[in-house]
Amino acid sequence: MGMTIAEKILAAHCDRREVQSGDLINCRVDFVMANDVTAPLAIQEFRKLGVSRVFDPQRVALVPSHFIPNKDIQSAQQAKVMREFAREQGCVYFEQGQAGIEHTLLPSRGYVVPGDVYVGADSHTVTVGALGAFACGMGSTDAAIAMATGEIWMRVPPTLRFIYHGRLNRWVESKDLILHTIGQIGTDGALYAVMQFEGETLRDMSVNARLTMTNMVAEAGGKAGIMPVDQVTLDYVRPVARRQWTVYEPDPDCHYGTTYEFDASKIETTVALPFSPGNAVPLSEVVKQDIKIDQVFIGSCTNGRLEDLQQAAEIMRGKKVAPWVRCIVIPATQDIYLQTLKNGLAELFTEAGCAFSTATCGPCLGGYMGVLAEGERCVSTSNRNFRGRMGHPNAEVYLANPAVAAAAAIAGRIVHPEEVL
Repeated sequence: MGMTIAEKILAAHCDRREVQSGDLINCRVDFVMANDVTAPLAIQEFRKLGVSRVFDPQRVALVPSHFIPNKDIQSAQQAKVMREFAREQGCVYFEQGQAGIEHTLLPSRGYVVPGDVYVGADSHTVTVGALGAFACGMGSTDAAIAMATGEIWMRVPPTLRFIYHGRLNRWVESKDLILHTIGQIGTDGALYAVMQFEGETLRDMSVNARLTMTNMVAEAGGKAGIMPVDQVTLDYVRPVARRQWTVYEPDPDCHYGTTYEFDASKIETTVALPFSPGNAVPLSEVVKQDIKIDQVFIGSCTNGRLEDLQQAAEIMRGKKVAPWVRCIVIPATQDIYLQTLKNGLAELFTEAGCAFSTATCGPCLGGYMGVLAEGERCVSTSNRNFRGRMGHPNAEVYLANPAVAAAAAIAGRIVHPEEVL
C-alpha cells in the first residue's frame, strides 16, 4: 500500500522504506522550538538527562512570545531562564524587539521548510504544516528529549483528507473554512490524526491564509496538519529557506482514515460562539441575535499576519471604534509591526481608536493586555474561545475573521462587514 505525505516524511526520518498508521517509530527531527511558557520546564528536564549540549544549536529555537514584554516578576523569571539557556547553548533566540509569535516568526524566517519534521512545546506548532512539513506540538518533557537527542518517538497517526471545491465568496476567508470544518467534525473529530487539506479552493490562497487553517488543527484534536506543496508554497519558501527542502506527494493508493469534501462556494462567513471553536454558525444567524460587545482582539498566531491586518484596515479606514468598545490590534511579529509602520496601518488603527501594540500573544491566552472581566464579550481573531480562555470564566469570546472583528469594533456589536462599509 502507498503512503500519505505525512507517512512519507516520517518514513524518511526514521530510515524505513515505509510506515503505516499505528507504527511506533523513533524519528529524527529537523527543528525544535519552545517558548517562554514551555521552555523553562523543558530546560529543567534537559538538565536531568545528564547531557551538556543540545543536539544542534542551530536547530533549536527559543522564542519569547506569550508574556512578552514581561507582565510581572514570574514571567520575567521565566524569560530569564530561557534567555540564559539560549546564550549558554548558542541556540536560535530572538530578543523581544526582534521576536513575535513563534508560529508566524519561524516559517517567515525560513527555519522550517517542506519535508521537515518540526516539533515544538506548544499545541499550535501544527501551524507550519501548511508548508508541507510534519509539524506537531508536544509537552515540555518530550521537547527536552528532542533538544538533547534530535529525536522523538511517536505512533504514526492516521491521515484524514479534507478537500475544498469551488471559490470563496466575498468576506469568506480561510478562517471561515476552518471554523466551518471544525463545526462539522467537532473539536475531537481529528483526534491524534493528520488533517490533510487540499483542493482548488486552497490553490487560490496565499501561504499566510493557509497557515490560518493548519493553525487550528489543534482545535480539532489533530496531531498535525499538512498541505501539499505547490508553486505558491515554493514562492514563499525559496527567498527565506535556510536549508534545502524535500517535496513529498501522496501515493495514489495511500490510505486515508476518512475523506471529507466541501463546496466552499456554499460556506458562509462563520463565527464560533462561546464556549467552543466547534460551536460554529453562519454570521447571518449571529447578526440576528444583536450581540453587543465590549472588546475586539485582532492578532494572534491565527490571524495576526500582514494580510489579516490589511483586511481589518479595509473595514476601519476613515471610521472610529465604538466609544464603549476596546479594540486591541497586535501584529504577530516585529517584522509585521515594522511593515504596518511603513505602510500606514499602525497610524490608521491608532486614529480609529485602537490600542496598537508590539508583537506578543498577549490577550489570546488571557495572559495580559486584554483580559476580560465577568460578563464581558469579546470578538477575537484567535483560535480558542473555551470558558476562561481570555479572562473571567463568565466572559464570552466569539471567534471570527479579521474583517468581521473590525466591523464589530466599529458597530459595537457583531455585524456583517457590509453593514459598516
